[in-house]
Amino acid sequence: MDRLRAYEIFVAVVARGSFTRAADALDTSPANVTRYIAELEAHLRTRLINRTSRRLSLTEGGEALYERAKSMLEELAETEALATTASLQPRGRLRISAPLSFGSLVLAPLWPRFMARYPDVELDIGLIDRMVDIVEEGWDLAIRISRIASGTHIARRLGRSHNIVAASPGYLAAHGMPKVPADLAHHACLGYTYGAASDEWQFAGPDGGLESVRVRWALRANNGETARVAALAGAGVIWQPAFVIGDDVRAGRLVEVLPGYRMPPIDIQAIYASRRHLSAKVRVMVDFLVEALAPMAA
Repeated sequence: MDRLRAYEIFVAVVARGSFTRAADALDTSPANVTRYIAELEAHLRTRLINRTSRRLSLTEGGEALYERAKSMLEELAETEALATTASLQPRGRLRISAPLSFGSLVLAPLWPRFMARYPDVELDIGLIDRMVDIVEEGWDLAIRISRIASGTHIARRLGRSHNIVAASPGYLAAHGMPKVPADLAHHACLGYTYGAASDEWQFAGPDGGLESVRVRWALRANNGETARVAALAGAGVIWQPAFVIGDDVRAGRLVEVLPGYRMPPIDIQAIYASRRHLSAKVRVMVDFLVEALAPMAA
């Protein structure tokens, strides 16, 4: 027996004073109403309704149950209304995981704009470079910069991370300017632990062909800023996204090497668990990031 349905039918019978009118209101048959009431009485081991040919009356147990069941159903309806509202109106805590450098340099300036637009959403930002498990670790949304597709979650492309290979003027004066990717095998390189390229850097050449070189690490860190600081100090050749070292290149603190070659861009993605029953807070955040990061989409 579906007890919730039985209570709903019981309350409808009492409120309308008739099995037939309750059946009409609930879009079911009088026989089904009769069956549910009988099963509910059998389950509770007590008579709830006295039935005569002209009218219905409640027993003492029926009167007590009616008030409690009616209150329970009203509270359930209110609870469902709250849940429905939450799915339509963005509100509540939104947990977002993002890479440290991207989160600090690119996303952090965006949060005040989002907060002003959606004041009922509480942002809980975790800057973590490793690839988190959004379900196991309880994240609503993860921002990833990766060539690895998500096989189990939904991924929406927000933009592209364009990469630069550079070194300080001092390092290049001491060690020479690489002319082709193969020259990097003879240079000290500064890398990122979670980088998709690992120890093999791949370039698209002037003719469109791909060239790969296995580099020698002088330093590898799980945070791009650490490698950047080492590069500024003249410790080696760095590969990092433009959002990390682009300002340094424009200011001359770092010099782009191999300007005729390009490393393939990497997608910036928003990862979430499912399109089904997507909460409003996740939906508006993803839409906001698509809009805000539009300059990085090309």
